[in-house]
Amino acid sequence: MMIPARHMPSMIVRNNAAAYGSSSALSLGQPNMLDNQQLQQALQQQHLLDQIPATTAESGDNMMRGRASDDPLGDEFESKSGSENVDGVSVDDQDPNQRPSKKKRYTRHTQHQIQEMEAFFKECPHPDDKQRKELSRELGLEPLQVKFWFQNKRTQMKNQHERQENSQLRAENEKLRAENMRYKEALSSASCPNCGGPAALGEMSFDEHHLRIENARLREEIDRVSAIAAKYVGKPMVSFPVLSSPLAAARAGASPLDIGVGTVYGADADIFGVVAAAGAGELLRGAVQPDAGKPTIVELAVAAMEELVRMAQLDEPLWNAPGLDGPAETLNEEEYARMFPRGLRPKQYGLKSEASRDSAVVIMTHANLVEILMDVNQYTTVFSSIVSRAATLEVLSTGVAGNYNGALQVMSVEFQVPSPLVPTRESYFVRYCKQNSDGTWAVVDVSLDSLRPSSVLKCRRRPSGCLIQEMPNGYSKVTWVEHVEVDDRSVHNIYKMLVNSGLAFGARRWVGTLDRQCERLASVMASNIPTSDIGVITSTEGRKSMLRLAERMVMSFCGGVTASAAHQWTTLSGSGAEDVRVMTRKSVDDPGRPPGIVLNAATSFWIPFSPKRVFDFLRDESSRSEWDILSNGGVVQEMAHIANGRDHGNCVSLLRVNSTNSNQSNMLILQESCTDASGSYVIYAPVDVVAMNVVLNGGDPDYVALLPSGFAILPDGPAGGGIADGGVGMGGSLLTVAFQILVDSVPTAKLSLGSVATVNSLIACTVERIKAAVSGESNPQ
Repeated sequence: MMIPARHMPSMIVRNNAAAYGSSSALSLGQPNMLDNQQLQQALQQQHLLDQIPATTAESGDNMMRGRASDDPLGDEFESKSGSENVDGVSVDDQDPNQRPSKKKRYTRHTQHQIQEMEAFFKECPHPDDKQRKELSRELGLEPLQVKFWFQNKRTQMKNQHERQENSQLRAENEKLRAENMRYKEALSSASCPNCGGPAALGEMSFDEHHLRIENARLREEIDRVSAIAAKYVGKPMVSFPVLSSPLAAARAGASPLDIGVGTVYGADADIFGVVAAAGAGELLRGAVQPDAGKPTIVELAVAAMEELVRMAQLDEPLWNAPGLDGPAETLNEEEYARMFPRGLRPKQYGLKSEASRDSAVVIMTHANLVEILMDVNQYTTVFSSIVSRAATLEVLSTGVAGNYNGALQVMSVEFQVPSPLVPTRESYFVRYCKQNSDGTWAVVDVSLDSLRPSSVLKCRRRPSGCLIQEMPNGYSKVTWVEHVEVDDRSVHNIYKMLVNSGLAFGARRWVGTLDRQCERLASVMASNIPTSDIGVITSTEGRKSMLRLAERMVMSFCGGVTASAAHQWTTLSGSGAEDVRVMTRKSVDDPGRPPGIVLNAATSFWIPFSPKRVFDFLRDESSRSEWDILSNGGVVQEMAHIANGRDHGNCVSLLRVNSTNSNQSNMLILQESCTDASGSYVIYAPVDVVAMNVVLNGGDPDYVALLPSGFAILPDGPAGGGIADGGVGMGGSLLTVAFQILVDSVPTAKLSLGSVATVNSLIACTVERIKAAVSGESNPQ
């Protein structure tokens, strides 16, 4: 059969160039004669060459599928292959004259050894050298064998988790795909609302269509705000200069993003203050337009977010580094004014600036931290020692994509210090949450007081909040910025140094409280009972119920010890009791509080001993009889102990007071002690024996009646901050003592003077006992 060379298949010529390309006849393009046998051999060779890549790829896919399969033998193969080269010698390092052994030897562990290591792995998947040596000695293995077993076990567990996650993601993907198909079918059959015919969406996506509708609605809102502002700004009584306001830009047709956000956030924000005053709060009260103020709030929040992120990331010269014993980083006011010239309006007369920054790595994921900050109930629970009251007034946006990215809400919050001598700070602000392009999350607060008419402004929040960065193993790095302008002239003299240092309301207190509460939440969510827990708790349900009861006790204590605007304190007059303040509450239909009239009594004083010494003395059950009058000198025994933090002082205890009088029954006391860099608490409450047994068995703790009392221990100022009047600032403590006592079980009864005198005498005697006991304990022997 004669085939011209130029008509031959290109693959034959290319792959057999060595055989046919050397012929001079072929190079001249002359025809070449090939018999059938040669042609068939050439085709077979080409067919084998073409099969090689496909076979390799197919075998590689099969190998990968085999490793990703659910076959337990595959896992065992991976575990063995990871520990074959026990001596750590590679093939290249071996002696070429020495022939490697063809058969590799494996050492199988006994069933007992595997069971022991499995049990140890559940408690500690990452043993240190000491633990591995001890375990190898008990099981008769080499430490290196134990090390490799734990490595392989961790790898096996990781593979199992990945397979589970893959299956879940695969199921979610199928669900989303089905949902997407339904949306496509709905869009294909959509009709025009005007003509009733088929809708011509063209190539526009579903999301883009909704964004255009939202954009049109926002433009209408901007036009309404522009009309309201023009109505009042144009009046002769307006004396403020109107230059290039964002309202004028909006009237000129600029989009919200083209409007100078810094301008709205800057000096021209006075325009909105004038509008609010002239219009009697029309922007937010909704007398004319319900949502007229929303575009202004959105622009204010966006600008505040930009400022917060910069303040959280920049260092010197914007922030002054803390000293050796300084509380936190402090703000350079001159540098701040230069970097952010268009911030909120100038500081009002009588207000002073407080700004601080602090950071910490906490044991909580970024998603859970964001949820705590955006959910007002979780926010008040976690920060119960700082937040006395909080309310979400309006939710402007719930976020997108099923999370809080873009969430925007107007809030009213009251911040507190645990003492009746420090007034609370009320703030009205917008809270905005955003996920940044680098993956970090930020939550910012900025005051809206300029949009709300107020006769006296005592606290204004400049951009404050936190930047959250995801860390490995479920941790997060939190950088907190606290920046306020406040009138603190009503603060008592003994607390002035603490407040001025930023320890009372600053970033260090927020970060310290968050770190401590994250450790507490991790303890609550523990699936097993740690070895550090002792006593009568035998189940995880009982442990969680007891921790929930202690959490409610702490919240009740913190809510009844501060100078909140919602509380009306009465100062008792008389010799030696001028600093004792009392307050009455009526308890009706509250399952967590006994019915009747409850008398709160609190006093704060300075004591010349360090906060740690005072805290350790008050939380120690062995020294309780020295100050607790209600224990009647009985012996106090700790029946249960739950550790909920790295510090040994962070714990919940169940105490039993063994009365010396045989006619009196023993008393149970629930106590929680907690401490961090900003302060310490020892809070306790008598509990009923029957109710406590229900809690220890996992029952609902919300129906246990509590009247908490206790102590709040704060430093008297920054360490080494100098000496102020009365010795405050010498490293002493500011101690607040508070009692809640049921004086009458009838809610409608009137409070008798005898009850007040009894409580007054009780708190005064307790204070004297504490001073004497701590003083005697600190004297050198």
